Amino acid sequence: MLKHVVFMKFKEETTDGQISDLERALGALPAVIPEIKLYEFGRDVIRSERSYDFCLVSAFEDLEALKRYQVHPDHVAVLNKVREMCSSILAVDFEM
Repeated sequence: MLKHVVFMKFKEETTDGQISDLERALGALPAVIPEIKLYEFGRDVIRSERSYDFCLVSAFEDLEALKRYQVHPDHVAVLNKVREMCSSILAVDFEM
């Protein structure tokens, strides 16, 4: 099993409506991308100086499944939104 963790720091001008739209778009992905085994995400609640604004934690059977997810057209569309909204994106992928 492979875990994929993504941290997002939104641009100052990103609105609450845009974040809500992102949440809806992310929430729709597990129904259309069968490679997704776990998909959890949410906004940071601590809001400390070192905090990122949003996190996604997902799991895939193996690296090949993650690679199929990464190029899936529905994921690419959401990823494009993320790139437009974020000033910084960090990711870590590790085996469980």
